Amino acid sequence: MYPPRSGKKDFIFGIRAVLEAIGQHKEIEKILIKKGLKGELYGELIQLIRARELPHQFVPEEKINSITRKNHQGILAYVSPIEYQQLESVIPMIYEKGENPFLIILDGITDVRNLGAIARTAECAGVHALVIPTRKTAQINADAIKTSAGALHNLNVCRSQSLANTCEYLVQSGIQLIAVTEKGNVNYPKADLSVPTALVLGSEDEGISTGLLKLIDQQVSIPVFGEINSLNVSVAAGILMYEVIRQRVV
Repeated sequence: MYPPRSGKKDFIFGIRAVLEAIGQHKEIEKILIKKGLKGELYGELIQLIRARELPHQFVPEEKINSITRKNHQGILAYVSPIEYQQLESVIPMIYEKGENPFLIILDGITDVRNLGAIARTAECAGVHALVIPTRKTAQINADAIKTSAGALHNLNVCRSQSLANTCEYLVQSGIQLIAVTEKGNVNYPKADLSVPTALVLGSEDEGISTGLLKLIDQQVSIPVFGEINSLNVSVAAGILMYEVIRQRVV
């Protein structure tokens, strides 16, 4: 039950096909499950999904039908075009190489083009890892890969079940958390970004979640002088990334 690649989205459907993909440790972006689905195989699949902490969503059958009209059996999974990395493995390797950790954390960035643009700049800026949540985030698909100019294939991308727990881990690892927000009380060049740093950016409509802001070491802002009071998140990310480079290289 593997359909031909559409060029835009790579997905598989059918309970056994998805079970096999998970069993082979394929990178699963998200699993769509028909509401009210029952059965022994379904129960096995749900247990496996929960054990592996895979992103999943219960949806009406019409949602899956709109993606494929084939016999999907109420299950459809998007297969990721990239291989995700474990942050707990990436951080020690950075220190072992004698490098200065530089990470980007994206909280609720749901626009694929913004995600791709940030990833492209991050790869150019030598960012060690891009951290995204498993939920409420843009899907890494062909569009994201294209927007990133292929950078998502060359960048360590780490998924987090809980950004709050991830941030606590980073703090324990000696990495400061810098929130980039128009509400920040520090003009960004005044922040010390020469030390191990993770830049945290939120969505343009909701910003960084309150829970994460409580863990932040410092909130920085980028001055604007026009009538529009904020920058596109990918532009803001680019400005801060190259400020990190300026402070570390000069």
